[in-house]
Amino acid sequence: MTKIDIISGFLGAGKTTFIKKLLEEAIAGEQVVLIENEFGEIGIDGGFLKDSGIEIREMNSGCICCSLVGDFGKSLAEVLTKYNPDRVIIEPSGVGKLSDVMKAVRDVASEIDVTLNSAVTIADAMKCKMYMKNFGEFFNNQIENAGTIVLSRTDIAPADKVNQVVEMIREHNPKAAIVTTPCQQLTGSQLLEIIEKPDTMAEDLMREVEAYHHEHHHHHGEECGCGHDHEHHHHHHEEECGCGHDHEHHHHDHEEECGCGHDHEHHHHDHEEECSCGHDHEHHHHDHEEECGCGHDHHHHHADEVFTSWGMENVSAISREKLEQILDELAYGNQYGDVLRAKGMVPAGEQGKWFYFDLVPEQYEIREGKPEYTGKVCVIGAKLKEEELKKVFGR
Repeated sequence: MTKIDIISGFLGAGKTTFIKKLLEEAIAGEQVVLIENEFGEIGIDGGFLKDSGIEIREMNSGCICCSLVGDFGKSLAEVLTKYNPDRVIIEPSGVGKLSDVMKAVRDVASEIDVTLNSAVTIADAMKCKMYMKNFGEFFNNQIENAGTIVLSRTDIAPADKVNQVVEMIREHNPKAAIVTTPCQQLTGSQLLEIIEKPDTMAEDLMREVEAYHHEHHHHHGEECGCGHDHEHHHHHHEEECGCGHDHEHHHHDHEEECGCGHDHEHHHHDHEEECSCGHDHEHHHHDHEEECGCGHDHHHHHADEVFTSWGMENVSAISREKLEQILDELAYGNQYGDVLRAKGMVPAGEQGKWFYFDLVPEQYEIREGKPEYTGKVCVIGAKLKEEELKKVFGR
């Protein structure tokens, strides 16, 4: 089945640079057909792409967004039949409506064995605000229909402007992945993965917490609802985990009260829990038949009633020292609410250096990794203090 990727964006946004990176670094081994549609002019990028051995069909007689929708569909069907490629990349006119191109692809897909693999919009971070105001009908259509939005020129745009642009985009598209990291810091393979695979970090973390909640409820017969785990475990992971990452684990003895009014007993034992590196670990369960005294009915709480998810994207650079301070409070304190799970990836401030972190109550790890498409944090818990979280991870 042929994959079809649509790479849209206003003129000069950086579509061609993005496509070239995909061709050279991610899909060089595939048979690819590039379809360009320039706005009534010669396709100025045809030359270098032909040098890459890519078949090009330039349709320069008009704009996809108006009269060429029908003709475009016929041309696409012709290309698919003639070349039978692994992948078709469509670079529509900069002033085309993405929704029109997507409709044309879906119409063809009803008759030929192809799939609309991705819809990407490249947007100049320096010009988004102006384009939304002056060309809203076309620009906003590209934003609203994209599965991935790549912000170009974030390497020269002021950080507060990029943050403002992300907020404006979210008003039009709450679900798309927004790439804020400069593309030159990402590989073509990373970019391909971003546009092909939805980001499900928040959903995955919530499923983890819900599974734990269900298991805890089943074994304990009660759930306090105050968000605290009343029997604390300190986990010792001194051995190498085998996943290839250099993990730094933090363990502390916190004998003081946690602030919820309960007297917690602390247990230290070697414990192999399910960590994010994919190992299968043994879990320890205890029976708690006594009442906790917090006044809650412990038999009728569902996870989605108790736990909430908070997230932030385009998180700015954080030093290791500051990140450790934040994670210490998330893991051992209650300044930000009752945190059960947190995960994130944030730039470190040094060129190309990023921190990845994973956190459960009373334990967290930090490792260094390659740049991600945007700085991102997700926190799951009960009674989360979202404004405080926003302040500490914000600028």
